[in-house]
Amino acid sequence: MTSTSTPLGTARDRIEAVDRSRLAAELDEFGHALTARSVLTPAECRDIAALYDDVARFRSTIDMARYRFGRGQYRYFDHPLPGLIQELRAAFYPLLLPIARSWARRLNRPAPWPDTLEEWLERCHAAGQTRPTPILLRYGPGDWNALHRDLYGELVFPLQVVIGLDEPGVGYQGGEFLMTEQRARAQTRGFATTLTQGHALVFTTRDRPVRSVRGWSNGPMRHGVNTVRSGRRHTLGLVFHDAE
Repeated sequence: MTSTSTPLGTARDRIEAVDRSRLAAELDEFGHALTARSVLTPAECRDIAALYDDVARFRSTIDMARYRFGRGQYRYFDHPLPGLIQELRAAFYPLLLPIARSWARRLNRPAPWPDTLEEWLERCHAAGQTRPTPILLRYGPGDWNALHRDLYGELVFPLQVVIGLDEPGVGYQGGEFLMTEQRARAQTRGFATTLTQGHALVFTTRDRPVRSVRGWSNGPMRHGVNTVRSGRRHTLGLVFHDAE
């Protein structure tokens, strides 16, 4: 059940209060998990959404139809990131780091992620991945996003976050967050999630550990957005590796 009350404290306080056990369990089971409580207030959501029209804050604008990614538009923030965006990114990283390391152990993969986001981004930059990846997306009627993965380079953090900035059913209709999981010797499984305003959906960047008869195998996953039927939908995306 989601909370409808106004969240207290700073965004960092709210993220630190997330139920880590529940989050990890849902990510293990489904590859994605919606926070039970909001991590942004309605006013903070509106303030972030309003940044979309301040073009100088962004390094690039992507028209999805032009690249056959879907339909709609999104913008990548440039340096320096707005203070709240930086705060959110830095606060989520330590919350997700133990899950990332646990998944790596199960899949017998390297776990190159240091204890702080700052150190991790330094490694990304040393490898040539220097462009910031926090993203602000805007969808209008008829817009949608094709299933994809946000990899951006050789160095990848295995989890990312999307936060709903508008109130579903009021600001827009449709536009559910979609995920698909490719299962061995079985049909693809799909998930649809409505992003409650201010709540964060944590999800896998590319796959999740799946228990098999031989131990653990990877379950490839992709994400996208269902067609918006009416209104305008804004979301904030937080990726924890920078881009080439």
